[in-house]
Amino acid sequence: MKHKSVLLNESVEGLNIKKDGIYVDATLGFGGHSLEILKRINKGFLFAFDQDREAIMYSQERLKEYDNYKIIKSNFANMKECLLQEGIEKVDGILFDIGVSSMQLDEDYRGFSYHNDAKLDMRMDMDSNFSAYELVNEYSYQELVRVLRDYGEEKYATSIAKNIVKTREEKKIETTGELVEIIKRSMPMRELREGHPARKSFQAIRIEVNHELDVLETGLEQAIDLLKVGGRICVITFHSLEDRIVKNIFRKYSEIDSKFNKLPYVPDEYMPKLKIISKGIVPSEMELTENNRARSARLRIVEKIKD
Repeated sequence: MKHKSVLLNESVEGLNIKKDGIYVDATLGFGGHSLEILKRINKGFLFAFDQDREAIMYSQERLKEYDNYKIIKSNFANMKECLLQEGIEKVDGILFDIGVSSMQLDEDYRGFSYHNDAKLDMRMDMDSNFSAYELVNEYSYQELVRVLRDYGEEKYATSIAKNIVKTREEKKIETTGELVEIIKRSMPMRELREGHPARKSFQAIRIEVNHELDVLETGLEQAIDLLKVGGRICVITFHSLEDRIVKNIFRKYSEIDSKFNKLPYVPDEYMPKLKIISKGIVPSEMELTENNRARSARLRIVEKIKD
């Protein structure tokens, strides 16, 4: 199986790696970024986080030549607590590659893809007891509308939610194929020609099932706290909701409050913690040719300048 890590060189180079540094791959996935980090830290150590057992098993095999790393099965929202248990209070760099992985999309039975019929699931952590099946069959009409609007920016959210509720009154909605058909009949015919009609709804449901935006905010706040002065955070996002969170958090810690604009002196405690290194690197034409899924990716990089 070949899985391409998006913006691989750009993100790893962006960490500005020291050979003896301690680094965190907050989203191990299938080990592409971790492998490149390990190649550069012969005297350092890497901690990699993932909640997907299959990803961990695959990566253990891929990284078996190295012994200076540890994989932690946990969501990166628990990063600070897990690292403290390892005796680590500060690190030199942290990389996030947000969202669903290619392998998760490609494995039909995981239920992430709207292209194949499979059981409704979409759990990144297969040990979780809440899946897309529970969401689709148990959320109220109002909750369904909220999810589809807030996380999918789906303009037909009310129509889709109404048809989901109506359908499940007759029988439970069990597969991705059934859900796709409900979404299709909830839209005017012209919309069915504009890309896949289920794309936004599937994104919304996946985000809600995995609490993706909440954990991203928590993880970034912890990462900033964990970072040594001079260390860097690199974050790859794949849609505007994720990118907005990253941009806003980085802005919060990299700008001086406007109330100090006219003052000749800014007290040290109000000086920014972060410096923006890159506001948004996008994949090259060559990468897009080789990997179409990279088309919406954006990389943001910051460096810590003050504790």
